[in-house]
Amino acid sequence: MMSVRSRPQFLHLGLFFAAYVLGCGFAQALAIVPGVTVSIWPPGGVFIATLILASPYSWPWWILAGCLAEMFAQFVWFHSPLPAGFLIYIGNALGAVVGATLVNRTCGRPVRLETLQEVLAFVVLGAGVAPLVSATVGSATLAWFGVGSQTFTAVWPLFWIGDATGILLVAPPALVVIQYWRSKTQLSPAQRMEAGVLGLIFLGVAALSLSDIYLPTPYIIMPPLLWTAARFEFRGAAVALTLLALITMALTISGDSQFVGDPESQRERQIMLQLFLAISAFSALIVAAISRQRQLALVTSRDRERELSQLVDMVPSHVWRLAPDGEPIFFNKRMVDFLGLDVTDTDKLGMSRLTAMIEAGVHPDDAGAFGDTLRRCLATGEVFAMRYRLRRVDGIYRWMSSRAEPLRDEDGRIVQWYGLCHDIDDQMHAEEALRRSERQLRETIDAVPVRIWSAKRTGGPVYFNKRYQDHFRSVIANFEAIEEPRIEKLLQELIHPEDAPEVQNTLRNCFETGGVSTMRFRWREEDGAYRWAECRVEPRRDENGEVTEWYGVSLDINDEVSAQEALRDRERELSQLVNMVPVHIRRLTPEGEPTFFNKRLLDFFGLNDLAQLDKPDMSRLAAAIQALVHPDDAPLLLHTVRHSLATGEPYFMKYRMRHADGAYRWIDGRGEPVRDQSGAIVQWYAISIDIDGEVRAQEELRLAQASLARASQAASLAELSASIAHEVNQPLAAIVANSSACHRWLSAKPPNLERAKITAERIIRDANSAAEVVRRIRALFRQSVEPRNRTKLGSIIAEARDLMAEEAARRRVRLDVDVGSSLPLLALDRVHIQQVLVNLIRNGMDAMDSIAGDRVLGVRVRRVGDVVQTEISDRGAGVAFPDKIFEPFFTTKGNGMGMGLAISRSIVESHGGRLWEEKNEPLGAKFVFTLPIETKAAP
Repeated sequence: MMSVRSRPQFLHLGLFFAAYVLGCGFAQALAIVPGVTVSIWPPGGVFIATLILASPYSWPWWILAGCLAEMFAQFVWFHSPLPAGFLIYIGNALGAVVGATLVNRTCGRPVRLETLQEVLAFVVLGAGVAPLVSATVGSATLAWFGVGSQTFTAVWPLFWIGDATGILLVAPPALVVIQYWRSKTQLSPAQRMEAGVLGLIFLGVAALSLSDIYLPTPYIIMPPLLWTAARFEFRGAAVALTLLALITMALTISGDSQFVGDPESQRERQIMLQLFLAISAFSALIVAAISRQRQLALVTSRDRERELSQLVDMVPSHVWRLAPDGEPIFFNKRMVDFLGLDVTDTDKLGMSRLTAMIEAGVHPDDAGAFGDTLRRCLATGEVFAMRYRLRRVDGIYRWMSSRAEPLRDEDGRIVQWYGLCHDIDDQMHAEEALRRSERQLRETIDAVPVRIWSAKRTGGPVYFNKRYQDHFRSVIANFEAIEEPRIEKLLQELIHPEDAPEVQNTLRNCFETGGVSTMRFRWREEDGAYRWAECRVEPRRDENGEVTEWYGVSLDINDEVSAQEALRDRERELSQLVNMVPVHIRRLTPEGEPTFFNKRLLDFFGLNDLAQLDKPDMSRLAAAIQALVHPDDAPLLLHTVRHSLATGEPYFMKYRMRHADGAYRWIDGRGEPVRDQSGAIVQWYAISIDIDGEVRAQEELRLAQASLARASQAASLAELSASIAHEVNQPLAAIVANSSACHRWLSAKPPNLERAKITAERIIRDANSAAEVVRRIRALFRQSVEPRNRTKLGSIIAEARDLMAEEAARRRVRLDVDVGSSLPLLALDRVHIQQVLVNLIRNGMDAMDSIAGDRVLGVRVRRVGDVVQTEISDRGAGVAFPDKIFEPFFTTKGNGMGMGLAISRSIVESHGGRLWEEKNEPLGAKFVFTLPIETKAAP
């Protein structure tokens, strides 16, 4: 078979190309009509057979290969103008596509040509309809280009019949060869001999009948052709048609064929040749299809008969057949194996087969009844049905259920009896065990600590177990005198008057509709007190679904009812407590869907119930956050809640929620999961507290602290300035005075060098004093050297994150901290490094104050070689002056002093590390500092 992939194999394309070109040569050899260039067209059969077998997705490849073959054949055989040859090929391709499409849709894929219906469909659609397209296009092309001065009306009939003959002659053999030639079916020696003899006969008759000197008509070849098709089906027809086509071509080319004559009659002879080959191909295909269909029918019939015989033998029952007079004529294999004898083994002199079989197989206690019943049924024609014991081949008797019915002819006369004998020995023993079980069950029912009753659907006495009867006797004085107690009447005597009408209506409806019912009512006890009971009633149905019996059970549930009432009271109290607690409480499913808001929360939002939050195509959680949470806080809250739902970790967050009056208020929200014994989350509980007043107070306090800090900075700066002026003024004044004295001593006549030298030494002393003053002032901005301990940098980062968490929430900044695993311990001044982290984190949050998008501040810690590198990145506008930001007193903030980054760099460098700034991608800034694993003092 060809590949059904979109691109065929190049080997298959090459074979198709060669077959197409050889078919063109065959057509050229038979084009012997003077002035006419058309004849039998085998390439049409090759083309349509290929498209039928190939996938439609690969048709463009075959059409391209056919076009190349056509152009090659035009160049080698026909010598027609290339445009004319191309248009003729277009017609051939359209005909092949139309024929293959019609055949595939009619016969289905794959086309096997196994039935007469498929062959007729192929002949009509593939060889009849498809050539109409190719003949019309080809004839019009020949007439248009004037090839051989041919006209449309003169060429079209020969064109159509030539294409049809080529398809009939080539396509079916091609289909059969490709699909069936690899069959594993082998010919027997007799079939091989028959095929050889038939081949010789076929060749001889074909040579004689097709030549013009021996036999008067070529149709004498039909008997051996049809013989081949009938005996060897499609493969024989394919070989015979191929030989017939080759012999016809050889004789036509040599001029010895009956279809070659003078130029005046050659057109008619050409038509006769095409009709001869078409009729031969059509006849051979029809006979092969009929033979194949008959062979399949015979095989199917034999298989069906064999399957039926096997089915009868495999039926898990004993099947037997009797003559009209009752004589056994057939036992199936299971019955023969069971009895250890066949029908013929029951033949005894002076005794019928039936009597002998009863005597040999039926238990003596059952033989008389079996024989009488069977003979009566034989005489009356009634159906025979009976249970009896039958002896097995090992001598053990087993219970059987046997049934036999007569088979009658059209006149109603009994032709024979068919019987079925089924082994029910296990069923009989089971029924006996069931009866014993029923007795035990009845005793158990009387002993169980519940009251049970049953009643027939059609009426009759009601069964009450012992506990029920004892209860009736203790409450109803004349219970023993009631001959046919009815459940409705008895229950009326026991049920509380307020509950009796509802119970009676429920029972009546249950009996009328056949449904299941459950009733709760108060039940009178022996002491006159009433206790709560529950009665459950269900029907038992037969195989047809009809109610056959009713069963009821009554349970004392007084303690349960009391407990439920106490539980409801407790639930009411708890519900009131939940609604009165001055916090907002809500409950969520494990997936995060809200299922409960307490009254305070509903009142806060101005809602009546949770259904008001439902939106199509959106979860209730997302809809609630979108509708009730401030737009600036909603994304972070939704992310936080979903993270907790995925990890099972509790969450807490401060955010703003919309009040019923439309104003947003700050809320402190927290949620924790509730888990079952296996640790699985069953639901989430969350609370939220209105902290709007507290947040506003904290904001006011922060502003006051900031104002105080600025005032303190100003005061400190003034004090520092005064101190600097005071400290530096004295040594500077001394330097000026001594410099003037030195100038005077040097200007004297003569210069007093000794005094000038002493004065210069004093100048040096005063300059050193000024330097010491400056050193002490610089020490104010330097961090004092404190003892350093080996510490985990991750714990310091966690502390810094906690310190900045509240400010981050207030400023809507999400801290994304990523600390690498297995970081080594570092010798650090914990307070100083924490100051560096807090300063850099606050700078990052300040940089993102002006952006409206997602505010994320990243902290990433990794080991890089022999240092631990920490990166703090933001998504702000970036650093405008990267070369000045570490200079003291340089700042881009309106209220900054410009000392934070300078002091941070001094701290990092005092630990032996580095601090620098980079550009963050895609936007923002990134501050990076390193700390050595082995501490080195700063120079």
